[in-house]
Amino acid sequence: GGGGGAGAAPAPAPAAAPPAWVPAAAAPDVGYDTWQRDCRAVMDAALPYLKERIADTAPGEKQAIVLDIDNTSLETDYGFSYPQPANRPVLEAAQYAQEHGVALFFVTARPGIIEAPTEWNLAHAGYESSGLYVRGFLDLFKDVAEYKTEQRAEIESKGYTIIANIGNSATDLSGGHAEKTFKLPDYDGQLS
Repeated sequence: GGGGGAGAAPAPAPAAAPPAWVPAAAAPDVGYDTWQRDCRAVMDAALPYLKERIADTAPGEKQAIVLDIDNTSLETDYGFSYPQPANRPVLEAAQYAQEHGVALFFVTARPGIIEAPTEWNLAHAGYESSGLYVRGFLDLFKDVAEYKTEQRAEIESKGYTIIANIGNSATDLSGGHAEKTFKLPDYDGQLS
């Protein structure tokens, strides 16, 4: 079998822009180390609040934290392995909370068809989920912010006090139903 040699055709010139079907977030302008440093800065501010709030749990109060998944709980845009690794700064805060009796709920725009692999991935990454909320077929037609707000209201209706809501997009955090929000970087929408 012959291989390419000096007589092989020259490689085509690189395209000026990726094809329209390539997601813009697949290669963020911001490097992984910068993203991790920025996530760490947010979680370094969140952890003292969480420690204080957890210590001040009222008798009978069921505390919860709501987390987004993509580029919040899991590293989605910085690697394409499955299972996706945990975003370490978020995992560390979540593990502190779960060790102190706080329930972790995950509210994601991911469709229901990938619910089982998502649940497995979260567990594999070290999260103890008390509930995963994925979008059903009809939810796909709703505004993401509205959908996520409805899920937090549902968690509250089960008797939980949501002490923190952690996400990387305004749609993760808007709409209330959390005592405090912590926004991780999305670099003007580059990260999903």
